[in-house]
Amino acid sequence: MAPVEVLRDEIARRLPEAFELLRAMVGINSWTRNPEGVARLAALTAEAFAPLGFVAESVPSVVPGYGSHLFLSRPEASGAPVSLGLVSHLDTVFPPEEEERNGFRWLREGDRAYGPGTEDIKGGTVMIWLVLHALRAAAPEVFHGTRWVVGLNAAEEELSPDFGPELVRRLGSDARAALVFEAEGSRGSMRRLVRARKGRGTFRMWADGRSAHAGVDHARGVNAITQLARRILQAEALTDPTRLLTVNVGRIEGGGGLNRVPQSALAEGEFRAFDPAAYASARAGLLALAGTGDVRSRADGHPAEFHVRIETETAPWPVNPGTEGLLQHWMSTSAGLGIPIEGEERGGLSDGNHLWDSVPTLDGLGPAGGNAHCSERSADGSKVPEYVELGSFAPKALLNAAALVRLFQPGS
Repeated sequence: MAPVEVLRDEIARRLPEAFELLRAMVGINSWTRNPEGVARLAALTAEAFAPLGFVAESVPSVVPGYGSHLFLSRPEASGAPVSLGLVSHLDTVFPPEEEERNGFRWLREGDRAYGPGTEDIKGGTVMIWLVLHALRAAAPEVFHGTRWVVGLNAAEEELSPDFGPELVRRLGSDARAALVFEAEGSRGSMRRLVRARKGRGTFRMWADGRSAHAGVDHARGVNAITQLARRILQAEALTDPTRLLTVNVGRIEGGGGLNRVPQSALAEGEFRAFDPAAYASARAGLLALAGTGDVRSRADGHPAEFHVRIETETAPWPVNPGTEGLLQHWMSTSAGLGIPIEGEERGGLSDGNHLWDSVPTLDGLGPAGGNAHCSERSADGSKVPEYVELGSFAPKALLNAAALVRLFQPGS
C-alpha cells in the first residue's frame, strides 16, 4: 500500500479517538489566568502523547499568575540529526464564569463541535496528535528518526515572552522547521496557511492638567481630558491603510466629580503592522506625542503635560524566505492530494512571531473553524460561539503528514 494510503487509513482509524480527546480537552477550563486549569490540561495532553513515546517537561512562565509551559519530546530520538517543532498552546481566553454564564461547553451539531478552544487551539493540539500517529504508521523512519519537540505555550493569548526562546533552545541549531497549529484560514473552498503576521505594540498615554472648581475658578484649570482627547485623535491619525498599519485606542478613563476641572486622564491602546518599517514609524509617532501640551490655563497659561509609554511589544513576522520555502513545499504537496491551499498574511499574533527569525516557521496548520474568542449564542443565530469543523481534520492531517514525509526526503 502506498504511504499516502497508509496515512489516510490511519487517520480515519484514529478520528473517533481524536474527537474524544478534543472533547476531554474542551471540558477543562484553561483560561490564561487559571494556572490550575492550564496544569490539568497539560497533564491530560502529556498523557495523550505518552503512548507515542513522548515525555513531558513543565517550565513555569516567567510572568507571575501564568501557568507552566509544556514541552514534549521522545528520549529515544535525542540523538537524531534533525529536529522539528510542533507548536500549540494550552490557554484560552474564556474565564470560568463566562463559560458558565453562556452555557459554553462541548456540543456537537452536525459537522461542528462548539466549545472553548475547539478552534483556538485545542483542535490544533489534537491535529498534532493525529499527524504523529499517522507518521508512526506510514513513515516509521521519519517518525523515529526525527527529534520532535511539541511545545505548548501556557499563555499564548497573552504572548508570554519566554516561550519562544525556550522552544528554540530545545530545537537547537539543526531545526528543520517550526510548525504552528493555529486554525487554517479560508477563502471560499481555498484553505489558507499563514505566511506572515502583524507585529503589535501596546501603549499607555496620560495627561497631567490642573484641577480647579468648575464653576468658580474654571479659567485656572487645565483640563486633562481635553488634552488627552486631542492626543487620541493624533494617535488614531497615525493609522495608514496603504501600509496596513493600524493604531487603536481601546480604553480611556479620567476625571472625577462633574464640578471639577479634571487634573488627570489616561488612555491605552495598541498599534499593529506587517512591515517592520511601518511598525517603527507608528512607535516613533506615538512617542513624539509626549511633552508639553497645547491645553493651557486661561488664567496664567499653565500647560498640560503629556506622557506616552510603550508597554509591550511583539515584533512583526514579515514575509521571509524560510516561511516561503515551507509554504511552497506544502502547496506542492497539496497539489498532489487535490487539496487547494494558498498563503495569507494574518493580522493576529501567534507564537510564530517569536520563532520565524530563529527557525523557518509556517502557521495555520490546524483544522478549520470559526468565531474564535466568542462564547455567546443567540436564538436568532446572530451570535454563534467558537466552533471547529470536524470534517476538516482528516484532509488537513493527511496534508500535514504527507508534507512532513516529503520534507525529510533527500533533496527536499
